Amino acid sequence: MKKQLMALFFAALLPVTALAAGGGNVHLEDFEADLSNKESLQNGMRLFVENCMGCHSAQYQRYERAADDLAIDGSDEFRTVVEQELIRGGKKIGEQMTIAMDPKDASAWFGAPPPDLTLETRLRGSAWVYTYLKSFYVDENRPWGVNNAVFPDVGMPNVLAAMQGVQVCKDEHCKELELKAQGSMSPEQFDKAMYDLTNFMTYMGEPSKMVSGKIGTYVLIFLAILFVFAYALKKEYWKDVYSDSWRKDH
Repeated sequence: MKKQLMALFFAALLPVTALAAGGGNVHLEDFEADLSNKESLQNGMRLFVENCMGCHSAQYQRYERAADDLAIDGSDEFRTVVEQELIRGGKKIGEQMTIAMDPKDASAWFGAPPPDLTLETRLRGSAWVYTYLKSFYVDENRPWGVNNAVFPDVGMPNVLAAMQGVQVCKDEHCKELELKAQGSMSPEQFDKAMYDLTNFMTYMGEPSKMVSGKIGTYVLIFLAILFVFAYALKKEYWKDVYSDSWRKDH
């Protein structure tokens, strides 16, 4: 029975491991999300809305939740900016982050509708997404003229090319990429932008994590205090029992 349970456990891990490894046998770059960095998350949301939401939705996330969660020190400034942008786009702050693209049109243009990205970092891992965003390169054999070292034969154009520039393969298997023409950002600036974008997508995959981390700390503090009182009560309760037992033995 124990062997069967272990086999099921490792079998359950296989899909996660396969996704984390990526499809292109490319080493994934290290990524550690920082959900306490509100400025990074705000910039990530801006990049997501400007560059990703032309094709990809985030239908399980609401603008209102993001605007409230990402506000700095309870300030309404960021929420106001989000509301103004939504008004220009004819949307309301309480709406979900959906797109206007028809799935049928998307299938005709891309071969399949672009996936919803709300849970992408939970599905593939934040490191996978971060490396993927930075791994587009020129491939004239592909319909959009680009490919991706992490996701071979990717079916989307490189919407980040204006910021990053043009990358080409340095070796036959494209395990290393070289920047041939720089975009509007330096490599350092682009890395920072992709960090912010991935950081926001990590938040979007599990918004409650921002609160659960704080709650977990409070719970541990409460349990530590409770332990002190529980231990003192235990000593007081058993004091007489130990005394009676000692008197009977002597």
